[in-house]
Amino acid sequence: MPTDAEHLSKDPTPDEAEDNAFFPSPYSLSQYTQSKTDFNGVAHPGAYTEGRWKVLMIAAEERYLLLENHKMFSTGNHPVETLLPLHHLMETGFEVDVATVTGYPVKLEWWAMPREDEAVLATYEALKPKLKQPRKLADVVDNDLGSDSDYLAVFIPGGHGAMVGLPDSPAVGEALEWALSNDRFIVTLCHGPAALLAAARDKQESPFKGYSVCVFPDALDSGANIEMGYLPGRLTWLVAEELSRQGLTIRNDDMTGKTHQDRRLITGDSPLAANELGRIAADALLQAAR
Repeated sequence: MPTDAEHLSKDPTPDEAEDNAFFPSPYSLSQYTQSKTDFNGVAHPGAYTEGRWKVLMIAAEERYLLLENHKMFSTGNHPVETLLPLHHLMETGFEVDVATVTGYPVKLEWWAMPREDEAVLATYEALKPKLKQPRKLADVVDNDLGSDSDYLAVFIPGGHGAMVGLPDSPAVGEALEWALSNDRFIVTLCHGPAALLAAARDKQESPFKGYSVCVFPDALDSGANIEMGYLPGRLTWLVAEELSRQGLTIRNDDMTGKTHQDRRLITGDSPLAANELGRIAADALLQAAR
């Protein structure tokens, strides 16, 4: 017997705010989004009280991703991949600052917001002023990323928006190089690792060569995501493929919620990994801060 989801359209939904732009299809949203996450509590609520160490989130400010067929995918930062890891970090006691490449507001894939998830919604409300008025990343790089910086980690959320602007940004590359050189953490998931490509700009090889990461599977972006209407066409490039070309090892080929830590680089494969990624990151930062 067919399920209710099988009657939903697999045609991407037009975004009326832009010509030839599309949201994911109703069917794909029924498969990929939920009203609640798997959040089941913070491991160390309020454990960090010293107050010095902070987290710098570098978020996407671009909404539209141009595809091979000249259609645009209406995307941004995935709200679960953005807010659930931050919930763990903030509830542990770490302050979060928000930056985008130009200082324009952070864009969220609002259609993926879990409307009944108290942890995610509370974190959104707490961070809303910073999401709407983030800092310009180049200013952070110039003024706040010395060897004595108070940032203990750089966090880059997922969502296809991470493929627009971040991989080509000199400021993103500089922030990542600073983190590597100063033994700070880098936390990212899903399509967020696309930003790691920025560290190889104008270099013979990536400073992440030899690292292992989890990332959203290319096979889904080139196959099922198109077939179910999540994407309105083929991407012009694939994240895992490009990272592999730069000498990184991809630890997953499917989407199961897998996470992985290689030195101080902590990654996850999808929204399914957001809760566990937040727990791992909070544990790691807390241990380092102590």
